[in-house]
Amino acid sequence: MDEKLRQAFFDSVEKEPFARKFGMHLVRIEEGYSEVRMTVTPDMGNMLGVTHGGAVFALMDEAFQTASNSHGTLAMALNMSVTYVASPAQGATLTAQAREFSRTHRTANYDIKVRDEDGRLMASCQALVYRKGTPLPFLAAAN
Repeated sequence: MDEKLRQAFFDSVEKEPFARKFGMHLVRIEEGYSEVRMTVTPDMGNMLGVTHGGAVFALMDEAFQTASNSHGTLAMALNMSVTYVASPAQGATLTAQAREFSRTHRTANYDIKVRDEDGRLMASCQALVYRKGTPLPFLAAAN
């Protein structure tokens, strides 16, 4: 992956309002791969007193977004199928890893796993994007 493109991703995630709201940080990005980290905070709880599935989904989606756009062209989510395996504890540091396992000219598929700091699986996801083929909007600002 081109270093300028890699840096543009790190800069964009750091500035992204949604990622900032959830305290998400891009840890690693390569073509077709992304790793994003987040710490579970008290405001991510649901009415049952456990971590809201939406918070875990948001982390998966951020990893999906960065991995699927890592080729430098715009990719838009078509489908995400999530299986929640366990509920993360308050204060847990979660890492989502998104890996591309197939790509055509117009679509690509991803396997996404969320694990806590002890390596325990919290959620698993299969996801599909439509690849528009147009340049990423934030790349023009990076040039």
